[in-house]
Amino acid sequence: MSKPKPTIIAQISDLHIKAPGELAYGKVDTAKALERCVAELNALDPRPDLVVISGDLVDTPTPGEYEHLWRLLAPLKIPFIGVPGNHDARDMMRAAFPDWAYAKSSGPLDQARTVGPLDIILLDSHVPEKPHGTLAASTLDWLDATLASSRERPALLFLHHPPFRTGIEHMDVQDLFNADDLATIVRKHPRIQIVAAGHVHRATLTTFAGTVATICPAPNHAVDLDIAELRPPSFRVEPPAFHLHVWFPDGEEGGHLVMHQVPIGDFDGPHPFFGADGKLL
Repeated sequence: MSKPKPTIIAQISDLHIKAPGELAYGKVDTAKALERCVAELNALDPRPDLVVISGDLVDTPTPGEYEHLWRLLAPLKIPFIGVPGNHDARDMMRAAFPDWAYAKSSGPLDQARTVGPLDIILLDSHVPEKPHGTLAASTLDWLDATLASSRERPALLFLHHPPFRTGIEHMDVQDLFNADDLATIVRKHPRIQIVAAGHVHRATLTTFAGTVATICPAPNHAVDLDIAELRPPSFRVEPPAFHLHVWFPDGEEGGHLVMHQVPIGDFDGPHPFFGADGKLL
């Protein structure tokens, strides 16, 4: 009897695509970083069932940046959806991706997608021209109703702004301002397996409202890990990565979710642990 196939959701975040030839902060080639990320995603075996982009798809924003983003994502051989971050613009994003199944024809770009046994829910925390995030009342009502549609199907929640503190103060002051409102709904619906955010450009793990909560690293640059507040707000060019959220079916018990961090780049290996004689090398 063959093993049940896992359902794999890739999460990439904070692409910050600029106009062709422009560098983020005068230093980071975010377009080249996304090209490497797309190649890494395409090379995965098995390939993910869906890629979720958790905000800051572009940097300024301008229609030209979204056009450049489209060209960079064109080689991706996996379906993808995204949610705005503070560097995005709703109207431009809706125009750039008109085929995404938004919950409403105007306002927040909330989305829900069924992928095998999973419900993938994207929450728009964008506040126009502000760095922090807020979930609108309409988003919270839609989320509660969407989650109430089933008690058993596992759900994965994605948004840009983390609903928890990281200890990086200049980022914490611009996270999700109404995290308590989200927490009330998360506690009400235990089928939520994870709350996955972006914004901070660092791999981060904690708990939130009784479930797992993470931040996805970026394919380009990382926010400086300066918990002691020794430096002005800064970034570092660290090893890029993304997250894979893998749902393994467990028969009658449902299943369990595992999150893997995948580095982007060429690394030595894989090398066998055992020789031809079966002995550990």
